[in-house]
Amino acid sequence: MVVTGTEVLAGRVTDRNGPWVAERLLEMGVDIAHITICADRPDDLTAQLQFLADQRVDLIVTTGGLGPTADDLTVETVAALYGRELYLDEKLERDIHAIVQRWRSRLSSAPDAEPLRAGLRKQAMVPQGAHSIPPTGTAPGVAIPASDSGELPAVLILPGPPRELQAMWPQALDSAPVAEVLTRRAQIRQNTIRAYGLSEADLAATLRTAERQITGFGDLEITTCQRLGELEMVTRYAESAATAYTDLAGLIDKHHGSQVFSTDGSTIDDIVANRLAGHRIATAESCTGGMIAARLTDRAGSSAYVIGAVVSYANEAKTGLLDVSAEIIEEHGAVSEPVAALMAEGALNRLGVDIAVSTSGIAGPGGGTDLKPVGTVCFAIAAADRPTVTRTLRLPGDRASVRALSTTAAMHMIADAALTEPKDSKRL
Repeated sequence: MVVTGTEVLAGRVTDRNGPWVAERLLEMGVDIAHITICADRPDDLTAQLQFLADQRVDLIVTTGGLGPTADDLTVETVAALYGRELYLDEKLERDIHAIVQRWRSRLSSAPDAEPLRAGLRKQAMVPQGAHSIPPTGTAPGVAIPASDSGELPAVLILPGPPRELQAMWPQALDSAPVAEVLTRRAQIRQNTIRAYGLSEADLAATLRTAERQITGFGDLEITTCQRLGELEMVTRYAESAATAYTDLAGLIDKHHGSQVFSTDGSTIDDIVANRLAGHRIATAESCTGGMIAARLTDRAGSSAYVIGAVVSYANEAKTGLLDVSAEIIEEHGAVSEPVAALMAEGALNRLGVDIAVSTSGIAGPGGGTDLKPVGTVCFAIAAADRPTVTRTLRLPGDRASVRALSTTAAMHMIADAALTEPKDSKRL
């Protein structure tokens, strides 16, 4: 993959296309060899394309550089490398013009007609022998077959805006040059196991045991990633290694079953959303400042179970909004399990829910003491039909890390609290 854009290379814009396309291709059994980023300069893009061709890849995917302006040069650059002349696709030009006219009708002032026509014509220029892909914004995609000599692979040219790229993806896969490449892909399975509170070192020890005990372990391609307290293990393998993976999953369950919360790729957010069906939840947050509520409401349909949130950062907010006793705060401190418990119970009663979660902590960089250092966070879960549960963690990292780790910890506490049947989240 080649992600183009000087703004991406400079760090002003985060690349969202590379990871998204890579994940889609990996799901289809296509191995990703490289993801590179280059500026909007023809020489740089040509160098990237030639480098990837020299690596003998089967398909190059580019994103960006398809707009109407002078620095949008991806199609022209790829066509030049492949020795293909550009021609004006008049039907494509008319289609783009119709799209732009609909867009102009919603503007109070329309752009100047002559530059607009020039931009439309530029976007409708297609390399000879290439397949144009209908635009999902104003820029069409392009798919070019591999060169007859085999020295240059097939290339798929996609727009830069993520929404346009993702909408175009199904049609891009159906284009003849891409479809031909996909017929040669291997039939690969991919499974994901997720655990919370499991260290990479402990998992590595189990994998060394697996290497000694499991026949065919070498046929499994295993990658691990730890972030926000969760450990993800992704395994890719051919159908012939399915038994080896089954044995590995059994060994992971034997050694770390209490920490594994998903064996089918479900995230904790998926599990929480599933378990909150039929419940009503609220949050009472201090150090996380609404991050738990934001995560809960990040997905469509969350209004069915999220009722509200209270960000009670100051002590007077804890007292006035959540009925936390000022005497309890004075006696135990705002960062304490008794205060966290009263915060959760206050949210439970004030908002009329059946589950409430609270956080109160010291995210830093200042405010810590010997007894309560930076990273100390107290949590509570209050539920209508059971005693309030509290917990204190000492979380590492800077302020952003402590807040993010706290949010993940709260999500796992919510998942446990919302479980109304014996715990077996791996079936979700």
